[in-house]
Amino acid sequence: MSTPITRVEGAVVGVQCHYQRLQNVSSDALRPTWVPYASMEVGEEVLVFSLKLMMDDWSSQRPSSIYFLGGIINIEASVKQYNHVPLRVFVDSCVATQGPDVNSLPRYSFIENHGCFVDAKATASSSRFMPRSQVDKVQIQLEAFVFQESSSPSIYITCVVKATIASAPSDAQHKSCSFANGWFAADGNDQVCGCCDSTCGPDGGIAASPYGGVQWEGKATLGPVAVQGQKKVKGFDLHQWQTTTLLRIKKTIQSEAGDLK
Repeated sequence: MSTPITRVEGAVVGVQCHYQRLQNVSSDALRPTWVPYASMEVGEEVLVFSLKLMMDDWSSQRPSSIYFLGGIINIEASVKQYNHVPLRVFVDSCVATQGPDVNSLPRYSFIENHGCFVDAKATASSSRFMPRSQVDKVQIQLEAFVFQESSSPSIYITCVVKATIASAPSDAQHKSCSFANGWFAADGNDQVCGCCDSTCGPDGGIAASPYGGVQWEGKATLGPVAVQGQKKVKGFDLHQWQTTTLLRIKKTIQSEAGDLK
């Protein structure tokens, strides 16, 4: 019976396979050493957002929370990343209230519309975002104020802070825009601030970043911050009274030192 194959005597052929195995030298089954980023977005640890009062040179945290009316409050918003991928931080909105309840009245929204610092436009103040120096921090300068017809000097500040992957560029919903006769971005991309006088978002006239869907968001609160006005003593401004008194003491000491010679 003929067949389409030819049979020969049996033979043994040795075959060896060589391949690299990462982080595994046993004969156990291999497991993937990577996790797709899409699944990490939900599974990563919770991020910690914070607000801090900073010194004038931004080198350290300010030990006092007492300011004078019209002074500059330096606020730093940041995220603690732990082992997370590098992140870029944005301050989405900020509200000032007299108590810790963000929904209490009176309340003043000074950053809104996804990162538009509206205080300078509304009150002609010097409030602004500082030029960005680190991707995981946002530095804010807020001109100190008090609520009208209020006897309390305290204010609380609550901000919504966002984080995106560090490589994501700024866009209409992720930006830091200040007003000074026009809108300017802290990172130099002024185009993203064009919607600050209208509505910033998917329908705001500027296309959102392709990375816009990958973000984390949280609230951070600061307070109480005490803002004091210029008090008067016996008809004189307190600062003027203190300065005059110190000068008199200094002159008295110098005069007595001269008499001793």
